[in-house]
Amino acid sequence: MTTFRSRPAVGLADTDFAGDFGEQQTLRSAMVGYWRRVRGGDMGSLPAVLGLVVLFVVFGLANDRFLSALNLANLITQAGAICVLAMGLVFVLLLGDIDLSAGVAGGVAACAMALTVVNLSWPWWAAILVGTACGALIGLAIGVLRASLGIPSFVVTLAFFLGLQGVTLKLIGEGGSVRVDDPVIRGLTIENLSVPVGWALALAVVLGYAGVEAFQLRRKKALRLSHPPGGVILARVSAIAAVVFGVTVVLNVNRSVNPSVEIRGIPYVLPLVLVLLVVATVVLTRTSYGRHIYAVGGNAEAARRAGISVDRIRVSVFVVCSSLAALSGIIAASYAGKVSASSGAGNTLLYAVGAAVIGGTSLFGGRGRAIDAVIGGVVVATIANGLGLLNQSSYINFLVTGGVLLLAASVDAISRRRRSSSGMG
Repeated sequence: MTTFRSRPAVGLADTDFAGDFGEQQTLRSAMVGYWRRVRGGDMGSLPAVLGLVVLFVVFGLANDRFLSALNLANLITQAGAICVLAMGLVFVLLLGDIDLSAGVAGGVAACAMALTVVNLSWPWWAAILVGTACGALIGLAIGVLRASLGIPSFVVTLAFFLGLQGVTLKLIGEGGSVRVDDPVIRGLTIENLSVPVGWALALAVVLGYAGVEAFQLRRKKALRLSHPPGGVILARVSAIAAVVFGVTVVLNVNRSVNPSVEIRGIPYVLPLVLVLLVVATVVLTRTSYGRHIYAVGGNAEAARRAGISVDRIRVSVFVVCSSLAALSGIIAASYAGKVSASSGAGNTLLYAVGAAVIGGTSLFGGRGRAIDAVIGGVVVATIANGLGLLNQSSYINFLVTGGVLLLAASVDAISRRRRSSSGMG
């Protein structure tokens, strides 16, 4: 009788499921695994994070005001609208599509919000709902045309980009504007949380993140799945805590230049962006809908054969994108204090697309996260803010931002080629 002895498998690929069960990774194996993914082209937001660190060092050394509490608060406020718009674009980019009308869709939504408050005297929450619904309807129209008729997203959204500017001109009039005087809407970008509330929020964010990490670790242990070592979990929580508490300390310092006036606290726009980030992240990573988006973006035909309604997913991402674009337009209107015929036009869309790509979202579809949009949005806002403090000409800002976007797109293309050659995707 022949007896068989179990022996470890030899030469298994890195994607084999044999290593998923049983053992806890060591800190060294986790670091080696991460380095392998980076070398294989799966860099995620790493280039953007490193670039952001470099920008902070360069601008901090070049101008003493850059790292001041006043300027950092202004930087967060400036980045808010870009981050929200870029988050919306991530949903569309995940399918390999593009929405060129997202910026002006936000402008139309902000216009509807402002007119609702001024002409109809509706409360702020109803006006925001009207603006968001306006954005959702625009996205629905785009998505239906894209999915039902098969018109390329570039053509459809370019048509809406041109047409929606005409809508804003009709509502406001050429050269006209509508002031945003509602204290709640205006306060999104010019008012701050109280210091105690700010600290409570910071503590809640850190404890919440630590709780999620602990829950995931316990779940993986219960299912006997491979899980990261405690050192990696501790490093993640410590990094988040350092950033959150550091930002809270800086923003809770009195940053007023007038000795008789005190300005301290976290701007309301920051927790708003964080809430949207958490919701978008949960939707993309913890729901079947999010998994379907990645599946369609990775291979639409395979997703269709697996029973996923590709057309429904395609329509829905444009609705999500335009809805977030509406919120972005409202934030921008709050910051400017008005809505004009040019709201959402110009370079708004280009900066948001650049933010998503710089953060690590792939232009080829199937790869990207909501956090990519936030990181990229901060990078774009940092470039504009830092060069503004250095009194550089506008063309320098365009050149630098364009160069950073080109570099990010090149990294994306090279990473995709590496993943393909290494068999990672």
